[in-house]
Amino acid sequence: MVAICTFNEAENIELMISGLRQALPHADVIVVDDNSPDGTAQLVKAMSENDASVRLLVRQDERGLGSAIRFAMQHAIDHDYDYFMNLDGDLSHNPKQMQLLFSRALQDSGLAVVVGSRYVTGGQIVGWPVRRKLMSRMVNGFATTCLRLPVRDCSGSMRCYRVDALAKLGLKNLRVNGYAILEEVLLRLHQQGEQIVEVPITFTERERGHSKLTMSEAMRSMLQIISLAFRRKVA
Repeated sequence: MVAICTFNEAENIELMISGLRQALPHADVIVVDDNSPDGTAQLVKAMSENDASVRLLVRQDERGLGSAIRFAMQHAIDHDYDYFMNLDGDLSHNPKQMQLLFSRALQDSGLAVVVGSRYVTGGQIVGWPVRRKLMSRMVNGFATTCLRLPVRDCSGSMRCYRVDALAKLGLKNLRVNGYAILEEVLLRLHQQGEQIVEVPITFTERERGHSKLTMSEAMRSMLQIISLAFRRKVA
C-alpha cells in the first residue's frame, strides 16, 4: 500500500498517482485527503473510477500531515497490508524512487523501515538555496542527536515500513500528532530493537502549489522533538 496525504494538491495529484501506478503497478494507492477545497478529492475519485487500485479516503473534521500519516498507517494495519509506503503528494518525491525503497525492503524482511534519505551518499536536494540546505541539515542533525536515531534523515516522509512492525507500536500510544510524528515513529521502532536502513533519494523543491509547513508548525515540531528526547532520558 502506498499512501499520499493531501491538502490542496489538485495541481500535482494526477501526475503523482500516474507515476506511482507505473512504478508500483501491483500496489494499492490510497489518497488521504483533508477535504481540500481545490478539488483534489474529486480528481482522485475520478481516477479511482477507472482504476480499482486507487482509493480515496476523505477526512472531514481533521487536518494536518502528522495525523493524516497516522490515519493512513492505521488503515494499512486494519486492512492487513504487508508494507506501508508513504511520500509527499507535491512531486518533491519522485514516485519512481518508491520502487527502490520497496525493493530494499523485500531484500531483507527483518527491516522495519527503509528511509528515503537526502543525506546519505548519493542523496541530494534540488532547488533549495544553500541557506535552506544548511538549515535542514542542522535541524536533522539536532533531532537525530537528541533522539539518538541511527539515521541521517529523520524528517523526510518518503519511507517503506513493514506493517507488522507498525502494529506492534500501537499508534494510539504515540505522543505527537504533527510533523514530528515522523521522528517519533523512528524513535519507537528503534527503541523496540527494530532495524532501520536508509537509501539515497533526490528531493526536488515543488514546482506547483504551496508548502503546508509553516514556521509555527516547524517550531512546534522542534519543541515536540525536545520533549521526546527529555522523556527518553527520564525513561
